[in-house]
Amino acid sequence: MTFNTEERYTQLTSASLKRKSSTEGSLAPPSKQTKLWETQRVSQASVDKVVLKFIVQGLHPPHVVQQQGFIDLVQHLRPNTNVMTRNTVVNKVTKASIEMRRKLKAALSEIEFIATTTDCWTAHRHSFIGVTAHWFNPQTLQRSCAALACKQLKGSHTFSALAGALNDIHTEFNIREKIVRTTTDNGSNFLKAFRIYGQTDENNNPEPVGESDGEEDDGGQNDDDDEEESVEGVEFVDAGALLDEDDYLEYQLPKHHRCACHLLNLVSTVDALKAEVNPLYKRVSRSTFAKCSSLWNKSSRSTTASEVIEDHCKLQFLRPVATRWNSLFSAVERIVRLTREQGEGALAAVCSELDTPKFTPVELAFLAEYAKTMSPVAKALDVLQGETSVQMGWLVPTITLLRTKLQQLNIASKFCEPLIAALLSGLEKRFGEMLTDPELIAAAILVPKFKTCWTSDENIFKLGLDYIRNHLDCQAENHISEGSQSSEEEDFFSSLKKTSPLETTQQLDAYLGCPRDTVEVLKSFPAVCQLSLKLNMALPASAACERLFTVAGLIFRPKRAHTGSKNFENQLLLRLNKAYW
Repeated sequence: MTFNTEERYTQLTSASLKRKSSTEGSLAPPSKQTKLWETQRVSQASVDKVVLKFIVQGLHPPHVVQQQGFIDLVQHLRPNTNVMTRNTVVNKVTKASIEMRRKLKAALSEIEFIATTTDCWTAHRHSFIGVTAHWFNPQTLQRSCAALACKQLKGSHTFSALAGALNDIHTEFNIREKIVRTTTDNGSNFLKAFRIYGQTDENNNPEPVGESDGEEDDGGQNDDDDEEESVEGVEFVDAGALLDEDDYLEYQLPKHHRCACHLLNLVSTVDALKAEVNPLYKRVSRSTFAKCSSLWNKSSRSTTASEVIEDHCKLQFLRPVATRWNSLFSAVERIVRLTREQGEGALAAVCSELDTPKFTPVELAFLAEYAKTMSPVAKALDVLQGETSVQMGWLVPTITLLRTKLQQLNIASKFCEPLIAALLSGLEKRFGEMLTDPELIAAAILVPKFKTCWTSDENIFKLGLDYIRNHLDCQAENHISEGSQSSEEEDFFSSLKKTSPLETTQQLDAYLGCPRDTVEVLKSFPAVCQLSLKLNMALPASAACERLFTVAGLIFRPKRAHTGSKNFENQLLLRLNKAYW
C-alpha cells in the first residue's frame, strides 16, 4: 500500500514540473478571460432592433433612449455603440407598424371567416375606438387574434360616426365581406349604428330600412300600356335632392351581437334591484349593504383602518366598482370568507375599532346566502369573457345551465328567493331571444364539448338541427357550383351530384354519435367543421376590446397624454401584435 502511494505522488509531481517548464519556455502571454463583445460581434442594426423591442414591449416612452442612464447601460454592454435618438425611435416604430400591418393583412387574406369586437374608450379628454379581430387557424383549429385599430374619435360619438370609423377600419384590412359578427356593448349609439347600417338588427332579425317608402301598388292596371304611354308618364325629379337624402347605404356593417357579459352585469345589478319589491328582502338587504358600505369606505380612505383590518383578518376588504363586472360579488365574498376563516369575532372587532355598525347573525347569514346565490352568475360571466377557448356556441349552454342552477338554489333559499326570481326574470328579458335563436343553438351543437348534452328540450334541439341541415345543404351546393367548370346546362343539375362518399347529413349524424369531445374530432367531418368554424367564429363578449384598452391605459398615462394619436396607436398595435413584426 505504501509503495503505491509513493509511486502515485512521484507521477503527480513530475507532471506538475513538466507543465511549469513548458509554460516558462513559451513566449505567449498568459490567457485572459474573454469578454462578451469579443466573442460575438454585435452590429449596430441588431442593437437598434433590441432597443426598439425594449421600447415597444416595455411600453416605454421614446425619450427613454436619451436618458443618460440608458445610454451608459447600452454602451457598457456594447462599447462604441451609438444609441438612437427619440426621433429615430419614432420613425422606426412607424416603419415597424407599416410592416406589421402588411403582414397582418396578408394573414387575414388567407382566412375565410373573421369575427371582431369593438368598443369606445375615453382617457385624459381623448376618445378612441378600438377593434380586435379573431379567427381560427384552419389547420390546428386554434383561435388567433390581433388588434386592428385604436383610433382617436373626434366630435360626438353618434351612430353615424361610429359606423364610419368601423367601415374605414374594415376596408383598410380588406375584411368587410369576411366578418361574420361584431360584438359590442349595449350602448345606444352602437345599437343604432348596427340597426341602421348592419345586415341585421341587434336581435339578429332582418330589419330593412325604408321598406315602407316604396311606391304604392297600382294593382296591375298599367301592365298593358305600351312603351310610349309609359314614357309619357315619367316624372322628372331633382337628382341632387335624391343624392342628399340619407338612404342608409353610406356604410356597410356586419351582423351585430350584444356583449353577453355586459348583459349579465345588467342582470346582476339593475334587474337584481327589482327583488326589493319584497319588503322583507328589502329591509334585510338595505340594512346589510349599508353596513358593508361603511366598512368599504373606511378601509379605502384610511391607512389606519387598513392596518386594523390587516391585523384582525389577515386580508383586506375589496371595494365594489360600478363599472367593473362581478365587483360587488367579489367584495361580499371577501367578507364571507374572512368571517368563515377568522370567525365572526374578528369582524366584530374590526367594526368596534373602526366605529362602524356591527353585523347581526341574520345579516351575516344573508351575506353568505347572497354570495352563494350570485356565485353561478359570477362564474358564468367569467366563462363568457374568455378569449382563446370560448366560442359563440358557449353562450346558450352557459345561460341555460345558469338558469338551472338558480332554480335549484331557489328550493333551499331562506332569504334570497326574491333575488333569484329577479335574476331569472332578468335572464329571460335579456337573453330570451338568444336562447331560441336557431343560429346560436346550432353553434352550441357544433361545439364538440356540448353537442346535445346541455338541455333536454327537444324543441330547442330541433331548431338547431334544422338550421344545421339547411346550411349544410346550401354549403354543399355552393361548393359544387364553385368547383364545377362545366356548361350552364350541366350546372343546373349539379345539385344532383354527391359532394363526397359521406354525404353532409351522414357527416352530421356521425359527428353527433362520436363519443370524443375534443376539437380535433371536427377534422373527421369536413362539412360540419366548416359550418362550425363559421358559426363559432364570433365571441359572446367584447372583453377582448376591454383588454386592448387596459394595455392602452399603460401607454396613454397622464404624463404621456400629449402623445400623438398615431404614434400612440402604432406603439399599442406593435405591443399587441408582436407575432407579426
